[in-house]
Amino acid sequence: MTPDDMAVLHSRAFEGQGRAWSAGEFRDLLDRPHIFVVGDTKGFAVGQAVAGDAELLTLATDSDARRQGHGRAALQAFEAEAQARGSERLFLEVAADNAAALGLYRSFGFTELARRAKYYKRPDGGPVDALVLEKRLT
Repeated sequence: MTPDDMAVLHSRAFEGQGRAWSAGEFRDLLDRPHIFVVGDTKGFAVGQAVAGDAELLTLATDSDARRQGHGRAALQAFEAEAQARGSERLFLEVAADNAAALGLYRSFGFTELARRAKYYKRPDGGPVDALVLEKRLT
């Protein structure tokens, strides 16, 4: 996938939830060391693995392909790639009101580590807490 493809899918995945990432942002991110991308044109994950920890930076599933296993497949691939890179812990951040994502992450064994009050701002102006989740692999 190109950064342009990623930006289009990210926009579709996060429509109505806030600002999606641009192609330039994906391009800049992919130039950094320790960054990796897994998935396909229906769903992908971007992560970084450093010093035994891996962080899921974003997971996007095409809005037309939800509930078909693409997000689950991308998350499985993220976890496998993180392990292959020597990670012992996984981290991610998710909006507290994103029930579908929370359900997916919890089904993979992620647990809440911290909460950032009013971290996200929705298009309607309302604040939403961010949850920091972790999963230990060892």
